[in-house]
Order: sequence, then structure tokens, then C-alpha cells
Amino acid sequence: MSRKFCWLTFALLCCLGTALAQSPRIFYTEPDKDDSRRTSFEIIGKLNNRFFIYKANRGEDAISIYDAEMKLKEKIELEFTPDQQMINTDFVAYANFFYMFYQYEKRNVVYCMAVKYDANGKKLTEPVELDTTHIGFANNNKIYTMVNSDDKQRIMLFKINSRKQDNFIFTTLLFDNQLMLLRKDRMAMAMEERNDFFSDFLLTNEGDLVFSKFIKSGGTDFINKAFMVIKYPDKPQFTITGIGFGERIIDDIKIKIDNNNKRVLFNAFYYKQRRGNIEGLYSVIWDKTSNAPYKEAVLKFSDDLRMNARHSDASLRMAFDDYYIKNIIARKDGGFLLISEIEYVSTRGGNINRWDMMNYGWGSPWVNPYNSWYWSPTYGPYGNPWNRWNSSPINRHHAENMMILSFDKEGTLEWNNIIAKSQYDDETDNMVSFAVMNTGDAIHFLFNLLERRNLMLNDHSLGGDGKVTRNPTLKNLDKGYEFMPRYGKQVAARQMIVPCVYRNYLCFARIDF
Repeated sequence: MSRKFCWLTFALLCCLGTALAQSPRIFYTEPDKDDSRRTSFEIIGKLNNRFFIYKANRGEDAISIYDAEMKLKEKIELEFTPDQQMINTDFVAYANFFYMFYQYEKRNVVYCMAVKYDANGKKLTEPVELDTTHIGFANNNKIYTMVNSDDKQRIMLFKINSRKQDNFIFTTLLFDNQLMLLRKDRMAMAMEERNDFFSDFLLTNEGDLVFSKFIKSGGTDFINKAFMVIKYPDKPQFTITGIGFGERIIDDIKIKIDNNNKRVLFNAFYYKQRRGNIEGLYSVIWDKTSNAPYKEAVLKFSDDLRMNARHSDASLRMAFDDYYIKNIIARKDGGFLLISEIEYVSTRGGNINRWDMMNYGWGSPWVNPYNSWYWSPTYGPYGNPWNRWNSSPINRHHAENMMILSFDKEGTLEWNNIIAKSQYDDETDNMVSFAVMNTGDAIHFLFNLLERRNLMLNDHSLGGDGKVTRNPTLKNLDKGYEFMPRYGKQVAARQMIVPCVYRNYLCFARIDF
């Protein structure tokens, strides 16, 4: 054997060893007989090198604690919870403690409570009552909505009294990270008509509540008016400013807080006419300090982009009609990434179109806010972690190509890329779509693809230059585990927890990058 051949062999082995060392590793929890497909759960986070997951089974609530190998170390039964089943739970995790917020109804009063736990799962406080609401009748609907800032230094609870349909009453409670009440306000918001909608609600690092209010004409067809709504922490009322998009027709508004630059990113696809085809993307970069638009940008999709983005059955004209905005990632330099994905449902009678999806609540996570007494946000099947198993088996849920657009701080397109994929599920939408994992040096997209009749978890990474790399198959992909990446949660700089199903048991997998 020549010396040159030996060196080449050694170099190849070194490269292979490096690739294997850098390949993500997967650790699984063991199946628990109490955890079925219908178990409600929330991934709390990572504390003291342990992983905390909340589970609810038929009214029995518990927090499971797993070690570094994802072995169950302790299961904490939540005995303080009331006899009645809790209406809702939320968690905010820090480096060495976490809060659990929960709501329950007793004798026509809804109680909003909080408990603080340490990194070992021990209670640091007894349940603390944060607020109550008298509803006048038994009701299992969620009353309070909890939002927290990106840095978790501000937490807000709010409720909306919608008894008077032309005048909603908002009550907001702003807390710091020690749950000290900083401010409580009660404000009215005039509602023009029954076609008013809300976007998702967000909280800035300064404690500003931000959302969009918009009006859809013709029921839920398209938006003809939109407003930016900000509740500043030092003001007892909303600041409401109109957003003008001219003759364009838009739908499915998505907003994102850019805390580094004190901006709000407003994005929506637009049309030229009602029930027409998507023409492009309408964006507004909103300056939060001056409460005014900093920049308006309109991107008309080119034929080249349409050719790359469409799925196999779509024409160029209809290339973007099944796309929905899924993620907006703000960059420190003021630019941002916008990630959208094809989603649609087919039935025995044909495909459900975009307007039907909107009418069913599938296209946008927020529905018409009119409800008796108190309104609460309601999610459709594409984004409801508490209603995963109720889809009809006659519906086939599809999730296909993803489009990634990169914009600079002025809203100008820098580059675009497409990740081609084709997914479907006949029972639910749990196994389709994707998860986003930001490791700092790259953004990873995790999604299932059908290979030899088995669902295999794939990893594609996006570099800063817009190049997409298909990474090698993840190590330790055990047969029998089916991943639900859309419900995954990043718990550390290079770690993610993804729920999965093994022989009808709910399990969890930790992926280390």
C-alpha cells in the first residue's frame, strides 16, 4: 500500500469521523402507559440539565422530569389543582425556575393562578391568585390570555369582555419576572361591526402589548381595513393607527416584534381582486417609538420564483394560492426572514380552497372575536396544540414546499430559496409541516418525509448566504417512532424537544445539534 493511499484513507476517515461527530443525536423517552395519543402536553423547557414536560390525562395533571438521557427521574402530581378540570395552562421557564399559570372555574367564577417551581421541580410558592372573573354561568372557555416578552422580563395577562358587541372591554395586568404587578388597566375598544378580527397578540421587551385589528368584508373573504394597536405600559389606553394598503386586497396578517430595533414587522400576501390569485407580499416596517410606518414594501412575485415555488398541480398563476406565512425571524441588523409553506386539505369531493380554509379558521389562528360575555383566542387545526387528534379521517392534510425570503432593514428582498417537500396525513395534521431550530450559525428545518413506507425525520439547514443544505440522516432514528415536528420546542442553544408517537403512546425525543 502506497504512502499516498494511506494518507488519502486517513483523510477520508477523519472527514467521516467529523461528520458523524457533528451529526445530530436523538434521545427518546420510554413509553408511559398513561400517555396516549389524546394526552395534552406542553414542553416547559430545560432547567439544571433536566427537561420538564407538563401532561394532562383525563383531568390528572403532572409534570414529568427527565435527565440528560431522557430517562424519567420524577413525576410530580399537581395536587393543588382544583377538583374541576383546569381550563388552561401556560408556562414561562427561566434558567433556574419556572412559572405555571392556570385557570379554572368554580361557582361561576374563573380564577387565574400562578405557581413558582425551582429547577428540581419543587414548589417555591403556594398557588397565588392573580385575578378573578365572575361570568354568571358555568363555562369551560379560556378567559385569560398570557403573553411574555422575548427576554421574559415582562409577562402580561389580559381578558376581553365582549358582552357588548360594539364596545369591548380589555383588562390588562403587566408583571415583571418576579410576578410583581407593575400595572393594571381597563380600556374600551370600539368594534365597528361583526367582521372585526384580531391578529396574534405579542409583548415587547418594554412591556408594550402589540396586535393588529382588521375588518374582513363579505364575512371572512378578505381584509379591507387594518390597524396597528399598541398598549404602551405607561398609558391607560390603546394607541390605534390605520394601515393603508391602497387598492390591494390582503389576508392572514402576521406580525413580529423586532426588539433590537424597536420595530414591528407587518406582513401579508396580497391580491389584485377579491378571490383572485396571490400577486406578492405586502410588508410594513412599523417604528414603535414614533408609532408610525418606517417603510412600506411591496414584493411582486416573479415568474421564476413562481416556477420554483409551485407544487406539482399548480399553474404559475396559482403558484402561491396555497402558501401561508408560518414564521418571521427578525435579525439584529434590522433585516428579517419570512418563511411560508404550502398547506391545503383534500377530501373525496376535491381540494378545499384558500377561502374555505379561511372560513374554517385553518388559514389564520385567530377567529372572529364575538362571543358571549368573554372572548378567547381560538386556534384552528393548523396550530392548535390542544386538539391534535380530532380531524376527520376522510380529510387528507397536505404540507408541501417552503419558501424563504430574506429582506434587509429597508424591506428590500436580498435573496430567496425554496425547500421542496411533499407531506400528507390522512388522519390528522400532526406529522406534517416543520419545526425551526436556530443554532446561531444556521437555521435548521426538521420535517418528515415518507421513505420506503416509513416517515423519516429530515434536517435541512439554511446558511446566512441563503444556501440550503440537506444534512445526513439523523443518528439514532429508531423504527416505530413517528415525529410531530410542528409541536417541537427549542430548549437550549443546540437542543430541541420534539413529541412523537410510538405504538400509540406519546413519547418525546431530544435532538442535540
